[in-house]
Amino acid sequence: MNRDKAPADDPVDLAARGFGLVSSGSDAARSAETRLRKLYRWASVEEASQLVALGGDGFLLETLHGMLENGHPRPVFGINRGTVGFLMNPWRADGLAERLAAAKPIRVRPLTMTATTVAGETLTHAAINEVSLLRETRQTAKIEISVNGRVVLAELAADGVLVATPAGSTAYNLSANGPILPLNSPSLALTAISPFRPRRWSGAILPDDVTVTFRVIEPAFRMVAAVADQFEVRDVARVEVTLDRSSELTLLFDPEHALDERIAMEPFAT
Repeated sequence: MNRDKAPADDPVDLAARGFGLVSSGSDAARSAETRLRKLYRWASVEEASQLVALGGDGFLLETLHGMLENGHPRPVFGINRGTVGFLMNPWRADGLAERLAAAKPIRVRPLTMTATTVAGETLTHAAINEVSLLRETRQTAKIEISVNGRVVLAELAADGVLVATPAGSTAYNLSANGPILPLNSPSLALTAISPFRPRRWSGAILPDDVTVTFRVIEPAFRMVAAVADQFEVRDVARVEVTLDRSSELTLLFDPEHALDERIAMEPFAT
């Protein structure tokens, strides 16, 4: 017998456990939200100590970024009502109280991107998956790469370059043929995007306590944008990337669907 099932006028109380509900607003997410609000009682988002997020990976990242910005990180159980949903749990309306009680916490730390534009403006933003530099025009990007102040590559000619966390190593980094990093690995992936020169240089695996600095060569002519997850800064001249050890985010997963195990198995996916 499913203990989550209850009459429509007697929903299961998740508010008492501190869970609030947020939705991306897509048709699929709105439909799921309507169903869950009939089955369960929720805390207000402002008062909730934990969240259930309905949407896709992009909405989950948006939710996590919002918590970083307001200084109020809370555990989040994502439910996939989007497309890929790699960071999400499968959609099921029934049994949610039991799933939340058994959920496995996975903790991740974000990157900090500090980007300085050609005009001299400096902007800082967090990235949970990756920080990427991308050419804005038909001109090949030319980028100098330094690690802890030491130039390790004087000139990368490519479409761009990125730094990915272990949690983000299966996202854009994997599409750019970067390495998949175990979630508990104290490492960052430095990955070239369509490199032209050096011809055989694809990137490197770095310890996560380093500072990676990118200097755009001829930035006014070979314009480059820097992107921290979904936040873009155009016409950058210099970008510095570090791991933010002062911030920690908690994602909740069904034990049989946890992120660390899925990342470990991703190299064997067909």
